Amino acid sequence: MRSRTTKFETVRVSLQDMAGRAYVEAVCRARGGLTGEAEKSLRAIAAQKVDFYPQALQRRLVELLPRVGTVCAKGLSASAAGATTRKFREASHLEAAPLAGLGFYRVGEDGRLFLIAKSEHYHTPLGHSFPGYGLVEQARRLGIPNATHNNTRGHITRLLEEELVRTAGGFRRGDRAAMKRTLASANPAALNRVLNLETGSLAVEAAIKMLLSRFYRHQDDSPAPAYQGRKPVLLVMADDTGGPTANYHGTTIITQAMRGLWPELAAGLEKRGLLLVRAVRPNVPAELEAALRRYDTPPYKVAGFVHELVLMNYGGRRLSEPYIRRAYALCRRHDVPTVVDEIQTGLWSPQLFAFREYGLRPTFVAVGKGFPGGEYPASRLLFSATMDCLPQFGALVTNGQEELASLSYLVTMRWAEANAAVTAEVGEYFQERLHDLAEECPQQIDGIDGSRHLGAIRFRALEPAKAFARRLNAAGLDISVQTYKSDCLPTTLTKLPLIAGYEVVDVIMAKMRAALAVG
Repeated sequence: MRSRTTKFETVRVSLQDMAGRAYVEAVCRARGGLTGEAEKSLRAIAAQKVDFYPQALQRRLVELLPRVGTVCAKGLSASAAGATTRKFREASHLEAAPLAGLGFYRVGEDGRLFLIAKSEHYHTPLGHSFPGYGLVEQARRLGIPNATHNNTRGHITRLLEEELVRTAGGFRRGDRAAMKRTLASANPAALNRVLNLETGSLAVEAAIKMLLSRFYRHQDDSPAPAYQGRKPVLLVMADDTGGPTANYHGTTIITQAMRGLWPELAAGLEKRGLLLVRAVRPNVPAELEAALRRYDTPPYKVAGFVHELVLMNYGGRRLSEPYIRRAYALCRRHDVPTVVDEIQTGLWSPQLFAFREYGLRPTFVAVGKGFPGGEYPASRLLFSATMDCLPQFGALVTNGQEELASLSYLVTMRWAEANAAVTAEVGEYFQERLHDLAEECPQQIDGIDGSRHLGAIRFRALEPAKAFARRLNAAGLDISVQTYKSDCLPTTLTKLPLIAGYEVVDVIMAKMRAALAVG
C-alpha cells in the first residue's frame, strides 16, 4: 500500500520574531559593547529567518528510506570501552551508538542506517540536526549566554514560561488580556506558575514537595500546613494485579518508592505514618472511589493523585477518557490535587499537552524530554498559584534557567503547533495501520495500545515478541520490547518522531509485516 506524500507546514522564523525586536536590539547593543562589532551586522543576524524543516531536507530523508538497515558508511573499528556500571554495560548495544544523525535517522558505529522509531527514547520529537534549532546557533553568535540562575532568569526563559501558560490554557499567541487574567487567577484549575528544572524526575519531585507541604513544614519558620497531623497518602497507577509497578515518575527516592522500589524505606515511612502510597488499577473507577473513601478520612488524607495518560512503562496502556474524567471529578470533590506526568505524552499531542485532549484541569503538569528536542536536558513544572507555597530554594536547580534550553523549547513548540493537524493525521494513520496488523496476525498479537505516534504492540507470548524486535533491529528499526513486567504481556514500543510522515509509516509497517512473516 502506497500512501500520499506528507506536506508539512512551512515555518520560517527569525530570532527577532521569536524573542521580540526590543530584546534583540538590546542584545545587539550589549554584544557590540563587548566585542566592538557593528550593531547593524548583529541585528542582521537576529533578523535572518530560519526555515525550520526545508523541503529539500524532507525529500532527502524520504530518499534514504530504502537504505534503512543497510551499511551507508564505514563504521568505527576502535571504539572506547568506557567505564560504566555492570548493568549498563550488559545492556549496551554499541553497534547502534551514534556516529551521525539527520532527521529521523542515526548512523550507528557499525555504519548502518537506523530509523529512530523511538525518537531516541522519546526525547527527539523533531529528529536529529533539526534546522529550526539554527536559532540557537544565532543566539550563541549574538553572545546570548546559556548559563544563568534563578535570580537572573533571562528574557527568553520568562518568555517560555508565558508560552507554556498560554498553550496549557489554550489561548492564542499575542492575547495579552488572556495572559493577564490567567496569571492573576486564583482558580485552582488555572495553570499559571512555572518552575524551570533539569529533568522530568525533578519536575515530578517538585510537585510531590508541594503536595507534602500541605502536611509538613518545609522549614522551621514555614506556616502551619493545612493538613498538619494527617497521614499523607499518594495515589498512583497500579498494575493489573494491584501492585505499584505500572507507574513511573522518575528516579528520585520517593518516585521510585511509589513504584515498589526501596521497599524497606517505604514500609518504614508508612509504619510511622509519614507517607503512604496506594496503587489503583487503571480504568477501574471503583478502586479509586474505594481508596478515597478509605484514605480521605482522618487520620489519613489523600495528598495527591499522580498519573500518566499513556503508561509507556506498562505496555503503553492508555487511560480511558470516562475513567480519568471521573477521577478528576472525585479529586475536586475531595480537595485532592492532581499531578499529570506528561514527560512521555507532552508535545506528541496536537495540543502539545495530552491533558487538553481529555478535557482535564490538573493542578500540576510535568513536561520535559521532547520539549527541548534533545538539545538540552530541561524540564518544566506547570502548576496552579494555589500551590505556590515553596520558599525560593524549595525546588532549586541551578541550571534550570538556561536561556538556550528555553529557546529550544520555543523552537520545538512553534513547529509542533504549526503542524498539529498534519502530525495528528499521520499519528492516526500509524494507529490504523497497527490495528490492521493486529487483525492480520491474531495468533501472535493480542492487541494495540498507545496513542498516535506512541505505538504499543501487545504480543501473546514472550519469545515471538523478542524475535519480532530482534528482526526489526536487524532491519534497521530502533524498536524495543518491554518484557520486564511479569503481569503485563510483552509489548513492543515505538514513538515516531513528529517529522516522520506517511512514507515513514509505510516503511515501518512493511518491515513489521516481514518480521512477523518469518517462521
